[in-house]
Amino acid sequence: MKAMLKTILFCLAVSLTFTACQKDIVNNVIYGIPVADAGPPQTIQLPASSFTLSGTGTSPNGRIVGYLWSLIAGPNVPVIHSPASPTTNVSNFTTGTYRFQFMVIDSVGLTGVDTVSVTLVAAPIQTLTVQPTNNVNEIHLGYWNGNYTNPADVEIAGCAWTSGGTPLNTRGIFKFDLSSIPASATILSAKLSLYSMPTPLLGNFIDANFGANNTLYIERNTSAWDAATVGWFNQPSTDVTSQVTVPHTTQSFLDLIDLDVKNLVAPMVSTNNYGFKIRLQNENAYTIRLFASSRYADAAKHPKLVITYQ
Repeated sequence: MKAMLKTILFCLAVSLTFTACQKDIVNNVIYGIPVADAGPPQTIQLPASSFTLSGTGTSPNGRIVGYLWSLIAGPNVPVIHSPASPTTNVSNFTTGTYRFQFMVIDSVGLTGVDTVSVTLVAAPIQTLTVQPTNNVNEIHLGYWNGNYTNPADVEIAGCAWTSGGTPLNTRGIFKFDLSSIPASATILSAKLSLYSMPTPLLGNFIDANFGANNTLYIERNTSAWDAATVGWFNQPSTDVTSQVTVPHTTQSFLDLIDLDVKNLVAPMVSTNNYGFKIRLQNENAYTIRLFASSRYADAAKHPKLVITYQ
């Protein structure tokens, strides 16, 4: 009798201390654990704006009735757009490695989990160098007794002079082909090079740079223009707030190498590319800054633009 009483008391003690975890273990033994698969590891290259997590689940107890994606670790907290779905898009991430947990719940309430890592890597830095010959989108605008534009000139200039006693003014507009750069790219640097005309055909025919103040502006064009029809009176508008100022020089010849035009080029890539305009700050005779155009015989002296981007 005493032995039986001890057995009853022991069973009661075991029952009272039986935890929920232990019950789950029993349930798992009875029913079987669901299996979650969060998919293979991923490596995503920026500038991707989103990536997809896709998981599956199976259970010996019947169908899977619930799913849950959650972040375990990462360099920031991204947006999981459909955390309760087996497949979801994820956005608002940065470079680095993320780890996500995928949970499945079956029809008897049991769960299975798996994890997956996603590594976001920065886009490679790329360089585009453009230095075309006979650039069809390069025009030497001129005013002398009316429109005096020359679309085939071997030089482009910011010029204020006279010819035959009549005022002569010129400006240059030119556009490079940037279509190979994605609009979403980040422009890291943009360097423009213009080369002094070795054999001047304007001004005093001796000096490529002349005048008391030959400060030059390089500006971004903000309106469309057609190389076949553009002239002095319908030249494109410009953004003067981002213009690059090239200081006055007393040197007869001075190549402008690697001018920083990043702030001009970035909107050309992301929005509309209408190219550059060069003009004198003060268009007072007798002043000139004269450069070889893309039609000059020496291709090494053609206008050049070098862009690095991600």
